[in-house]
Amino acid sequence: MSIENDYQPLPAREVPTDLLCCSPEELTGWLAGRGVAAYRAKQILKWIYHRQCNDFGDMTDLSKSLRQILQDRFTIPSLELTREQQARDGTRKFLFRLADGNHIETVLIAERNHATLCISSQVGCALGCRFCRTARGGLVRNLTQGEILAQIRDVRQRSAGQAPLTNLVLMGMGEPLANFRRVVGSLAIVTNSDWGLAFAPRRVTLSTAGVVPRIRELGRASPVNLAISLNAVDNATRSALMPINDIYPLEKLLQACRAYPLRPNRRITFEYILIKDVNDSPGAARKLAKLLRPIRAKINLIPYNPHPGSEFSRPAADTIADFQKILLDRHYPAMIRHSKGTDIAAACGQLRARTEDGV
Repeated sequence: MSIENDYQPLPAREVPTDLLCCSPEELTGWLAGRGVAAYRAKQILKWIYHRQCNDFGDMTDLSKSLRQILQDRFTIPSLELTREQQARDGTRKFLFRLADGNHIETVLIAERNHATLCISSQVGCALGCRFCRTARGGLVRNLTQGEILAQIRDVRQRSAGQAPLTNLVLMGMGEPLANFRRVVGSLAIVTNSDWGLAFAPRRVTLSTAGVVPRIRELGRASPVNLAISLNAVDNATRSALMPINDIYPLEKLLQACRAYPLRPNRRITFEYILIKDVNDSPGAARKLAKLLRPIRAKINLIPYNPHPGSEFSRPAADTIADFQKILLDRHYPAMIRHSKGTDIAAACGQLRARTEDGV
């Protein structure tokens, strides 16, 4: 199992053709090398991210010559939509085909007066979590920065006129911290309010299975929220569910969480998938409260969402309620997060799997 596939420094490279893959510094430097003023980079980026522009010819505050230079050198690609499904509860699931023929999933979740977008960071995943449909296919590759950002741009364009897209979660296919450089580069653009996508950092959440060496680095590199996919209160159970625990056991993971540079009025979210007869006992709830005691934490309880071929089951409603009550009695914010989009296979990896299986 390779989980540190983005740790080695990348070699020096040319500015990519896909403009969504460019950092502001790369674009500024490229323009400067052609005698173009630095402030033009922000103008270009504002067209792409604020105004959702897909054509250099529409960037009317740039000279025609600069627009032609950009047209000759760069692209502003969109993802190819292979399939879209909409659930009865308003959840929309998009299956996008990448340029190399691989597929990724993006899910738009309708809330009361806004929408939340769940995006992918990898094609597949290397971590092998037993409860996750994505893990069955293994890791194919990391997404580029452009492919990460294109999910947001494309869905925002496809949902224009509907509830505003205000919240973003990196909880889709893949382990975001295993694609660290590209994910952090994307988040810098996502949270930039001057020329970027202008998401408030407190409305952006990155979920990790626990790549411990990258957790503190994320806290220094980005102001977004951290969520930990925990799912067990002892190493034996967690390792059986999540093989990453053999590398970074609970003790190391929780130490990284205690050392995480939390911003004022923020908490780390601990995601706990409740699985019948595996991790749903009252004793597990009491131990969870004890484990998290030193950490500014909130807990999302997620009743297991079965998928075809799954070996696990969802606990009974009273078991879920009892688990939550134990946490609430110990003064933890503990919410039960009910699955959405169950009638369209909205659990991570299901739509991609169906496509690859020819369904």
